[in-house]
Amino acid sequence: MPESIVFFYFTHMNIKVINTGFFKLDGGAMFGVVPKSLWSKTNPADQNNLCTWAMRCLLIESEGKVVLIDNGIGDKQDAKFFSHYFLHGDDSLEKSLHKAGLGFNDITDNFLTHLHFDHCGGGVFHKDADSKIPQMRFPNAKYWTNKDHWNWAIEPNSREKASFLKENILPIQESGQLDYLDLENNTFFNGFDYFTADGHTDKQMIPKVKYKGKTLVFAADLLPSVGHIPLPYVMGYDTRPLITLEEKKRFLEEAAANDYIIFLEHDPIHECCTVKMTEKGVRLNQTFSLDEI
Repeated sequence: MPESIVFFYFTHMNIKVINTGFFKLDGGAMFGVVPKSLWSKTNPADQNNLCTWAMRCLLIESEGKVVLIDNGIGDKQDAKFFSHYFLHGDDSLEKSLHKAGLGFNDITDNFLTHLHFDHCGGGVFHKDADSKIPQMRFPNAKYWTNKDHWNWAIEPNSREKASFLKENILPIQESGQLDYLDLENNTFFNGFDYFTADGHTDKQMIPKVKYKGKTLVFAADLLPSVGHIPLPYVMGYDTRPLITLEEKKRFLEEAAANDYIIFLEHDPIHECCTVKMTEKGVRLNQTFSLDEI
């Protein structure tokens, strides 16, 4: 395909940020073995040692598709569940889609990086709070994962069991809207590729999108925030932290060499960043909003 035609596709891709709100998680859990005196410089904790995190999704319109990457935590869990996570902020999935001029019915594809509750909980809701009848939030969409991760999620290990909630996952399959991506192909559609990472959870999918002549990477939980750029800053939630170290090192070096724009799903302040190589390794270069690209 001639380069001019490729450029035409890329410049006609429309991308918007979909903010679904903030929640809190334990700072120590988010930074693993790193002392609080270090991680608190970028992510200060409250009196309960909790840090604020975003649940930031991406909406991509291209080639007749309206793709939402992840969908937030949702609203169907009970008060006890939400009391652990302190949801706050004025944003919601519905409000942000409405601001983008869209509704739930307009989504054609929901690309799920992985099936932890803060990434996929918004895809299913309960029509009746008492009977808890599951309904699909995006009735016209395909919900995309991969078979390896799906099998990992529906038979979770003890460490991840609290993150893989059956009420978030099984209704997708029961609705007939579940579909699997071919991990040997690694292309979703023209201009939208992805790669997998196994440190956080098995076969997490990380989107790489060509946008305005740049490569935009939706980092998901491979790199939750700018505070996680130094290699030892690995979440305690990661099932294979040594693999995360290798994956993060490889990704950050590639991002620095190729001037990738990294989209940060969980950073409470920064939507995007770039990184650079220094004598101490890869470090933060710039932060900015998606609209500034």
